[in-house]
Amino acid sequence: MPSTPPATAAPDPTATTLAVLLIGPAGAGKTSVAKYWADHRRVPTAHISLDDVREWVRSGFADPQSGWNDNSEAQYRLARRTCGFAARNFLANGISCILDDAVFPDRPVVGLGGWKRHVGPGLLPVVLLPGLEIVLERNAERMGNRRLTDEEVARIHGRMAGWYGSGLPIIDNSQLDVPQTAQVLDDVLARSIASPPNW
Repeated sequence: MPSTPPATAAPDPTATTLAVLLIGPAGAGKTSVAKYWADHRRVPTAHISLDDVREWVRSGFADPQSGWNDNSEAQYRLARRTCGFAARNFLANGISCILDDAVFPDRPVVGLGGWKRHVGPGLLPVVLLPGLEIVLERNAERMGNRRLTDEEVARIHGRMAGWYGSGLPIIDNSQLDVPQTAQVLDDVLARSIASPPNW
């Protein structure tokens, strides 16, 4: 009589080398969650912030708040390529990474397609999308050029709603604090490792 194969344990995302892309509007909590998640893993993990890399440009910084133009577009593209290069380097050395970016569902070739080219096909995208009122509240607490107008936040949030029905995992962290959101992120990643989303 053949023996029953042992049950396979669910993948443990906290002990696996991963590349994660955390997507969401300004004020979704991407950076806070990414930092916390990277700080609390059992394997070496880097947080790569697109905004931080973009702000490496000091003289000649093209701030989209002053108007979206060719220079700001070029600097975003350069920052994404730089982040992707860094992510590949970390992964090649056994260090996980989490990147955060406001990728729009209506521009998948520029956003998701670009990230897949820059980082690799194993990248796991997850959307962080709290309710608009929460995003507006969090945005109001931001400082400097990372704070957007309420109108811009509402416009971005509306575009992000396009991720619903995309097949990507979505976390509504409206009622979750940062540690709770990081725990939900681990649960989502365990499912994504077991059954990667098509994107």
